[in-house]
Amino acid sequence: MVRYLITSAIPYINGIKHLGNLIGSQLPADLFARYQRARGNEVLFLCATDEHGTPAELAAAEAGQPIAEYCAGMHKVQSEISDGFRLSFDHFGRSSSLQNQKLTQHFAGRLAEANLIHEVSEAQMYSPTDGRYLPDRYIEGTCPNCGFEDARGDQCDNCTKQLNPTDLINPRSAVSGATDLEERETTHLYLAQSKMREQLQNWIDSKADWPILTTSIAKKWLNDGDGLQDRGITRDLDWGIPVKKGANPWPGMETKVFYVWFDAPIEYIAAAQEWQDAGKGNDWESWWRTDKGADDVIYTQFMGKDNVPFHTLSFPVTILGSGEPWKLVDYIKSFNYLNYDGGQFSTSRGRGVFMDQALELLPADYWRWWLLSNAPESSDAEFTWELFQTNTNKDLADVLGNFVSRVTKFCRSKFGETIPAGGHWAEQEALLIKDLTKRLRTYETLMEAMEIRKAAAELRAIWVAGNEYLQAVAPWITFKDNPKQAAAQIRLALNLIRFYAVISSPFIPDASSALMNAMQTRDACWPKDLESALTCMSPGQDFTVPDVTFRKITDDECAAWKVRFAGNA
Repeated sequence: MVRYLITSAIPYINGIKHLGNLIGSQLPADLFARYQRARGNEVLFLCATDEHGTPAELAAAEAGQPIAEYCAGMHKVQSEISDGFRLSFDHFGRSSSLQNQKLTQHFAGRLAEANLIHEVSEAQMYSPTDGRYLPDRYIEGTCPNCGFEDARGDQCDNCTKQLNPTDLINPRSAVSGATDLEERETTHLYLAQSKMREQLQNWIDSKADWPILTTSIAKKWLNDGDGLQDRGITRDLDWGIPVKKGANPWPGMETKVFYVWFDAPIEYIAAAQEWQDAGKGNDWESWWRTDKGADDVIYTQFMGKDNVPFHTLSFPVTILGSGEPWKLVDYIKSFNYLNYDGGQFSTSRGRGVFMDQALELLPADYWRWWLLSNAPESSDAEFTWELFQTNTNKDLADVLGNFVSRVTKFCRSKFGETIPAGGHWAEQEALLIKDLTKRLRTYETLMEAMEIRKAAAELRAIWVAGNEYLQAVAPWITFKDNPKQAAAQIRLALNLIRFYAVISSPFIPDASSALMNAMQTRDACWPKDLESALTCMSPGQDFTVPDVTFRKITDDECAAWKVRFAGNA
């Protein structure tokens, strides 16, 4: 048994996320976690809400709530929506937790001792209209690198370039829209990333198996222009983790908080402490410290491409620079963007489907299947209602659902709701088992490699193989002359339903559970030998004909949803 530590990029607290956010980190991480659990491995799957920084302050102000109250409420909402999508986190924490506060301050103290933090007096934007400094996301403007007009003061979402607020062209306040900004001197702490460049370069070069998307972004920020730059890790904000060296004050920093991108990744570690403190597990350090047993842990992170620079550079600097034996990530699975019907998702314009809305329309498995089978791995992907309708109807209703319906209803009509006895396997069954064995091994290889789209395609091919077998042997015809042989064929087909339920569970957990219940079995062991797996349910065992596994999405529904989520011009 292998131990897998899995983290998903933690979502900002400022509102409900759209489908692109879901497929960019949390959903593929859940797929991998479910798969590894199904294979019998030990998994710790962690996520949290990212509750500090400008997005939280702006959202709370817009909602007219105290920020702590707003964050607590939105954490509950995001947790409930995650449950709705069956995201199987072992713990869904909060970056505002006491555990994260203490751990962030601890890391800051260690980095200071290693001379990896220094003070910088710098000019920052101040808004007389707002009566405050405007760090990072409080400022919007035009990106000096690509010309994108809605770049933020910390990063351009269009080209992913890391920015400082003073870099923006035509900057404006994200609070009031004021443009009468002026530069004023203020002092902040900087993380000396440049001192760690060679160590980071060697570490990244050692990860030859990482996705090209991940390594290309990391190497770009290591080598482009002036190379890796030191990064500010404090901000002039009220909400956040107070700046301290461990438990000790930091002179001159009494009114400042740590930058959200410094404390947010540390929450991955703190979430494990929260998990233990909540009574869900024990010995959290054995997952995170190599001196406590984490040497045998495989740590995988899932994230969108915009998060890659911080996870390949800034967070590793924190871990390595501390000089302590913390676990470094082994593999970073990064994703491109999911776009919406020819454009981008937009909260302000009401454009696109958000996670709560999706669950109001259809059960989670529809969304899970489409998003995972169309995951934006090698390039950006596009959601359209026509594609969604076509793919889910064909894959879920016509292939998997139709197979289950045909097999169970035929058996009920000819043999009753009991697995029939009699007959023996012949050449067709042997060929099917040979084919499925090969396909299952391919599916497993793709799942281990986190090749998500290819794994979904192979799973669908396994479903198709069952339909092709059923069509070839035609038990409804065989039954007329040889009922016993028809019994053997339908017995194999019923076992295929259980087999499908087991191997499909990482993608469509609710449907898989329903099929297991219909087959009246709790044997969810991952199949090793196909012949044994397809004789798991014995003659005489009862089953029930399930309700429709997946209904088809109608043309009228598709048309109505397209209009509803088109957004405002």
